[in-house]
Amino acid sequence: VLDFVSHAGVEGCSISGKKNDRVVNEDLLKDEIVSEQLTSPIALITTYLDHGLNDPDNLSAGLSETVRLDVGISKAQCLKEYFLSVFPECQVDAKVLLYDSSTEEEILSGHPDFVLDCIDNIDTKVALLAACVRRGLKVLSATGAGARADPTRIRIADLRESTNDPLSRAVRHRLRKDHGIEGGIPVVFSLEKPKAKLLPFKGPSGEENPSDYQIIPGFRVRIIPVLGTIPAIFGQFMASYVVTELAGVHVQTEPVVNFDMDHYHTLHQRLIEHEESVYGTSTEVLIDVEEVMYIVKELWNGRSAREKHVKDVGRGMWRSVNELMLVRWDSTKPASISNLILLKFKEVDEHESRTLDDIKENEPEFYSRVTAVLKRAELDFGL
Repeated sequence: VLDFVSHAGVEGCSISGKKNDRVVNEDLLKDEIVSEQLTSPIALITTYLDHGLNDPDNLSAGLSETVRLDVGISKAQCLKEYFLSVFPECQVDAKVLLYDSSTEEEILSGHPDFVLDCIDNIDTKVALLAACVRRGLKVLSATGAGARADPTRIRIADLRESTNDPLSRAVRHRLRKDHGIEGGIPVVFSLEKPKAKLLPFKGPSGEENPSDYQIIPGFRVRIIPVLGTIPAIFGQFMASYVVTELAGVHVQTEPVVNFDMDHYHTLHQRLIEHEESVYGTSTEVLIDVEEVMYIVKELWNGRSAREKHVKDVGRGMWRSVNELMLVRWDSTKPASISNLILLKFKEVDEHESRTLDDIKENEPEFYSRVTAVLKRAELDFGL
């Protein structure tokens, strides 16, 4: 990790190797998270929390450090022993605890550098995320990895954008309803729709009431099919995110934009028609459809340049393409990849009636934000 950081243009990595570095892993989404962190001195002290015991399902669910002899042993203690065998210098504080209001202080005190939430119980998950927001703690949350098979569909984005995941929807609704939290929490999720639902439950005598077999009230007994590689990839995503965040390496995550090629063709054609209408010719349109996709998706996240925050998600994003178009930022320069912004129809006339000097003087924040985005295009394309 240090070698990567040293070659990534990061000056003065402030976290690497400090004695008080602490990452809290809440519940068990793949030992891959901590295993990856153990290869770096960035995570010298790891609090690993899980109230459960290993069972046979763990052996086929991607737990590479769990073997048959570990069945019946605390997950936290089992993984602590394995991690110490890999990296004895790491201090692993294994807690066999269930997170709730009575254990919050014990678990979250000391202001850990990062909290990784891998809980699949909605009540507990919501309580933990709300506590992290209230305490000002950095947190990364994992959503549902079960019933998925496509590793290319995994993303990291704001909770507001994880619209395809049932667990995310439920958590998002509860956070908004119970705690007034709209977003601002990064999550790992899959764009892939689940390929299966919770499996039906039958007890030893054929009874079908899973609540009779709950060890902890409110925690589900039914299981969902899991392809072990997918939770492991979720864990690697989380480990990479935390390590780069702590090291100060800026990573531009891929935005979640529900546009297809027809949308990009439409936006390209609108640009050509607008150029012909305003400038009398489209000869200064210096981009193709693939570059339109880069501008719309990578630079502007499928939203107007004047929108500071995510507002429309899911179906709202599909509707919004009907009122968007690309226009020149600087009217004196061609419509190139580093001189186009995405605006709503109603914003275009006002923008084109103003000069950049006027925008810079009266809207310095907007001017700085746009120029920073367009600078990224220059760097990406070596302009």
